[in-house]
Formats: sequence, structure tokens, C-alpha cells
Amino acid sequence: MRAVQLAKLGKPLIDAEVPIPDIGPADVMVRVAACGICHSDAHYRAGISKIDSLPVTLGHEIAGRVEAVGEQVTHVSPGDHVCIHYLVSCGVCDFCVRGNEQFCAKVQMIGKHRDGGYADFIAVPGRNAFPLPGEISCEHGAIMMCSSATALHALNKARLKPGESVAIFGFGGLGFSALQLARAFDCGQIYVVEINPAKLATAAALGAVPIDATAGVPVQQILDATSGKGVDVTIELVGSAATMQQAVRCLGIQGRAAMVALSRESVSMLPYPELISKEAEVIGVSDHLASELPVLMDLVRSGKLCFSEGMLRFVPLDAAQINAALDVVERSTDHIRTVIVPAGS
Repeated sequence: MRAVQLAKLGKPLIDAEVPIPDIGPADVMVRVAACGICHSDAHYRAGISKIDSLPVTLGHEIAGRVEAVGEQVTHVSPGDHVCIHYLVSCGVCDFCVRGNEQFCAKVQMIGKHRDGGYADFIAVPGRNAFPLPGEISCEHGAIMMCSSATALHALNKARLKPGESVAIFGFGGLGFSALQLARAFDCGQIYVVEINPAKLATAAALGAVPIDATAGVPVQQILDATSGKGVDVTIELVGSAATMQQAVRCLGIQGRAAMVALSRESVSMLPYPELISKEAEVIGVSDHLASELPVLMDLVRSGKLCFSEGMLRFVPLDAAQINAALDVVERSTDHIRTVIVPAGS
């Protein structure tokens, strides 16, 4: 089958022919219908987030059609459309039993530690395959599996309450989902910090207050807009030292900053004025949980989370076009997400 693989860190992805994977009694085989191109994939290609074993097929935002199931799998059947939870864990350790599978000692991330969805087929444990409601396309189901799911997890970790204000730093796929999900949770005012004019316009059209980071210090802009109060929750999705500092400094009393983006940079903070005196919190956000995916799908079905067609771009399963899309992701793009649609899926 066809696959697009990372063969060497810091180098372009390559086209490859690899065997169709086998499945065991508890596994499913899925023909990939759509696979999102995530900013994390650009980080993997650049070597920002270490990958120990190469080559590897990237791609962790996956939806498709079930081709085959092992004899122990009963919740999906060949022909069903599914989306795939990207964390493959042991299922029996304390973390897995408590629903915190991202901390399982044996966890593997699809598209990083094991082959992912930049391919015609993928094999995963049956418990990683979630039935995709008929109202949700595979293209939308795929990108839900990371950007939307991680945005939901970030808001859950930040303990967003109805009426609380939110500042979102960065308005790619994660930020777009975070804005809609915050609205679904009946939040108060939303501020979106960005440098891309098209994305700022989109945020404004969705009811957020656009904060142009090129027009002045974002912290001061937010403080001015809130009469000096600051915001209750910040979601940091850029991963630069500057934006991480800003996400903390614009917090109000008992505010919570959820740090999501991967970064190589360190961040300095002034403990008393920025944290202690306000009882503010800095919260790390790692991936998302399988238990959150049904909630996410219900939000999509109800229309509270949606991606209009103008927000998406599509490319085939081709290394040159995928590399070009990753280059665009690294530069910041006007559209929200790019999705790989393999021919014949």
C-alpha cells in the first residue's frame, strides 16, 4: 500500500510502498478516508518532538471505513465509518483504568511511535475505533481527533465555567475549535490573539474580540478591554516564550492558563505578581481522553462545533503536496486546516 513517511529528521517526507498491516483478534483494519495535517506533524518533521524509530508513517487525525475486524471486536463491523483515538495504551494499568491513558507507561501515539494515517490503511486496537455518526463527514471526523479533542480537553483542564472570559492565543484548528467549544459551555467574552489578519477577521465573525498582536502588546490590549480585570482562562496554542508569558500575564484573580502548544523555549515568570498574588494557575495540557470523544461528537451533531468548507483545504496522499502543506502550516496560513484524502478511499 501507499504511505508517506518521515525517514530522516529535518528532511522532507517521502513516498513509500509498505505492506498492508496485519490485525490481531482485538484489532480493526481501517481504510483511511481522511487524515488531518496537524502542526505537531511539522514539529515531528523538524525534530522538535523526538521520534526514536524511523522511518515512521505520520498522521494521527484519522477517519475512514472499517475493512476488517478481529474476532474479539463487536462494536464495529466492516463497512462502518469510524474515527480513531490516537493514543494506543495497555488498557489495564492504573492510569488507563482511571481514564488517563496519556500517562500509560506503554502508551504509543499513532503517527509518532507507530505508523499513522498518511497511508491507505491503518490497523489499531478495536477500542481505539469510535463509530462516526452519519451526520459527520470523514474529513471533519478526522480533524476532530486532535485539534477539536485537544481543545475540549484544554477547556476541561482549565475548568471553564459559564460566564467566564477566555483569551485564545493562536487561531489555527485548535483555536477555531476552542472558540466554538467555549461558546458551547456558555462562556463570557472571548478574545483571540493572532497576527494573521484573515484569522482575526474569522474570529471577529464568530463573535470574538480580535487582538492583533502586531498592533500593540496583547496583554495591555486585553487589560484595556477588561477594564484592568484580566481574563479568567487563557488557552495558549502558539508555543513561543512570548505568548506563553502573555497567557499568564493577562490572567485575572484566580485565572487559569492552559498550556497546550509544543515548544523548545523556556519561560520566565515573576511568581508574586503573576501567580501568587492572584492565586493564578498554569496548567499543562497533554493530548486528550477517549472518554471525551463521545461528548465531542454530540457537540458536532448539535451544530455547536462545525468546520465550514471554506476553512478546509484538501491534498492527495502525495509526499510533495503534503510537504508543501506542512511548510504552509509552519508559516501560518489563512485557512484553518488541511486534510489528506487518499485517492480511492
